[in-house]
Amino acid sequence: MQAKLVPDCTEVMNAAQTRAMESDAIARGEADAHDLMQRAGAAVLAAILQTWPDLRAARPHDPRRALVLCGPGNNGGDGFVVARLLAGSGWRVRVLFCGEAARLSPEARAAHDAWLDLGEAEPVDPADPGPVGDADLLVDALFGFGLSRPVTGHQALLSQLALARQTGRIGASVAVDLPSGLCTDSGRALVPEGGRLVPADLTISFHSLKPGHLLAEGPALCGRVVVADLGLALPGSGIRRSLWQARPAALRLAKSPASHKYDHGHAVVVAGGPGAGGAARLSARAALRVGAGLVTLAPPSEAMAEHARAPDALMRRPVDDPEALAQWLSDGRIRALCLGPGCGIARAEALLPVALDWGGALVLDADAISALAGRPDLRARLHPLCVLTPHGGEFARLCPDLAARLCGAQRPALSRLEAAQQAARELDATLLLKGPDTVIATGDRAVIHSRHDLGWLATAGAGDVLAGLIAGLLARGWSGADACEAATLLHAEAACRFGPGLIADDLPEALPAILRDMER
Repeated sequence: MQAKLVPDCTEVMNAAQTRAMESDAIARGEADAHDLMQRAGAAVLAAILQTWPDLRAARPHDPRRALVLCGPGNNGGDGFVVARLLAGSGWRVRVLFCGEAARLSPEARAAHDAWLDLGEAEPVDPADPGPVGDADLLVDALFGFGLSRPVTGHQALLSQLALARQTGRIGASVAVDLPSGLCTDSGRALVPEGGRLVPADLTISFHSLKPGHLLAEGPALCGRVVVADLGLALPGSGIRRSLWQARPAALRLAKSPASHKYDHGHAVVVAGGPGAGGAARLSARAALRVGAGLVTLAPPSEAMAEHARAPDALMRRPVDDPEALAQWLSDGRIRALCLGPGCGIARAEALLPVALDWGGALVLDADAISALAGRPDLRARLHPLCVLTPHGGEFARLCPDLAARLCGAQRPALSRLEAAQQAARELDATLLLKGPDTVIATGDRAVIHSRHDLGWLATAGAGDVLAGLIAGLLARGWSGADACEAATLLHAEAACRFGPGLIADDLPEALPAILRDMER
């Protein structure tokens, strides 16, 4: 069976899930380990030729040169298959082997021996490799998705290859599974201090994406990632990656001509005191743009005057104390409350008990998260309709133990995915951990939204807009996880379309064009 490349894979499996899937398929007789390795090698060659079509042309008088780095495990076996296929396509192939043939698995040993019919597997000491030479193409099959320890003993070799790439002595670089030394589950580089990995132009993953392709340093090191389907059925227990193209459910944003404003919910955004209202206005404007039927800003009375500005569609009502908020929330038409943007920690802390006891859909952002972090009694009152949207610093205050493990030096590193999932379970709420590798987690569901091309989102107020988008979707009846995923997609797409010069005020105004395109 020939492997095929999957252009829009939305499933993500970690190392343990991938290993279990392959082992179960082999045990049931649905796959053969040797055949899987052949399919994997063929998929790597197919991805190379698809990415660089000019490499298809034969050059009998000036063969292209490939350097294939093979490791001691099955990733190395994949490398031997790739080497054999490249040689069969007219390439001049040099194989560096960091391992012992006698210790290879049966299928990797068979691939090794098949390569020896065509060329040499040059033994190389990874701690003292000597010059690695020149090549048009590097195939990195040293370590695959099973790596769990730092590549301390291989730093000399990896540094040599990285330098050869940097200086142009090696052309394109292709990684099998992941760039060697990248943690499959966290996306962290498993290197000693000062160490480096070899960045790939192209990474071929098998069966599914892995968290390491999307998290932390992964996107910068993996280059373009393609997924090869080797013919095994996915177990359906993986993490989803959030892709703009893969969310037809987002079309639920359209409104029926027969609907009424209250059919799309009333969202309330609590604002702070005088001079601190900009964040809440950004949130409220975003909630309006994403389709909430009504949105009301709720500042204290002393700050009402500064909110008397466009948009006129935005309503205002003063809320001075917890009693006033409790009375207002008794109106059954209010469906979502956003607390935190520009609110002030003291005001957020005072209003939190009422907001939590209300029991409705609640977005806790910014100052509300900081207030919550210092109140274990309030943390215990969180519930599944709560959505928390911390950035890294707020997450550290909210979950210091998890944050310490996330930033710690132990290997394998705790991933942002694992940290967010564990926090969501402990808090009994939906958690959106913000960043270029945003993770959305509940107790039993997780989504990675990885966009490392949105540097202009690093601007004041962007997070307030995101909180407002979530609140607006919650008001429209979306679940916390669905609202977070759609809001993150819309937020990223708005930033991508606007591009350089973006400020937070631009994000809500970019939404109408995006929503029109979605309806088409």
